[in-house]
Amino acid sequence: MTLISNWQDLTSSRAVRELLERYGLRADKRFGQNFLVEAGYLQRIVAAVGFKPGERVYEVGPGLGTLTRALAEAGAKVTAVEMDRRLEPVHAETLAHLPVEVIWGDALEFDWRSIPPGSLFAGNLPYNIATPLITKLLLSRRFHRIVVLVQKEVALRMVAAPGTPEYGVLSLRIQHHSQARRLFDLPPGVFLPPPKVTSSLVRLEPNANPDDPELFRLIEAAFAQRRKTLSNALKAAEYPPQAVTAALVQMGLPPQIRGEALSLEQFRTLHSLLPR
Repeated sequence: MTLISNWQDLTSSRAVRELLERYGLRADKRFGQNFLVEAGYLQRIVAAVGFKPGERVYEVGPGLGTLTRALAEAGAKVTAVEMDRRLEPVHAETLAHLPVEVIWGDALEFDWRSIPPGSLFAGNLPYNIATPLITKLLLSRRFHRIVVLVQKEVALRMVAAPGTPEYGVLSLRIQHHSQARRLFDLPPGVFLPPPKVTSSLVRLEPNANPDDPELFRLIEAAFAQRRKTLSNALKAAEYPPQAVTAALVQMGLPPQIRGEALSLEQFRTLHSLLPR
């Protein structure tokens, strides 16, 4: 029997299987649990967070504590939010004697605005909550760096440029609040159990831009029906058709343009030209 004594133990498939068996557990699809078991990728994730010794890092979905332990052993103080209470006895073993606090609860219900400004975030996010959680983290305006492991499809949407199939509301939300970079991909085989999709690590460097609900009401309307022209999509959302047409003319844009062709700056200009 292998007792967990360092983060490397948690990157051994055999040790992880033994750990799960020891506590009568298995990965639960409801929580999007796929445990990273490859040391090289784990070290690259820790390096991407870029913390100083003693800095606090917030994490969601620590699972067995693999990334949590690697962060703590590298000098971070970690606060992790976990929903699966079955893991409590596991954490008593894998996170013992480390500067780690586990908050049991739903990360989507957690008050992220209550944490100190300038915080750091790192997480292997459950696929089913990645998009709404990233949005909440950005809207909290409490982080100066966010490093997330997400499904590659989500990562491509996060960094998409205008005119591409992946470009949409999430792309624009990310751009409004941060600079985003997709760092590298992780194949399914580095997880236990292996997911059916490739994952990607994305680093966000948030800015000071506040939320702009009216701008994003416009953006959401523009993408609500992607096959429609921008004019027709906004008409369906009850924006004044004549004002939309006049704004597009003033911006030098063709009347048949679709929302997916506009950059963030163009959406901001369009918003400024429409009646409030």
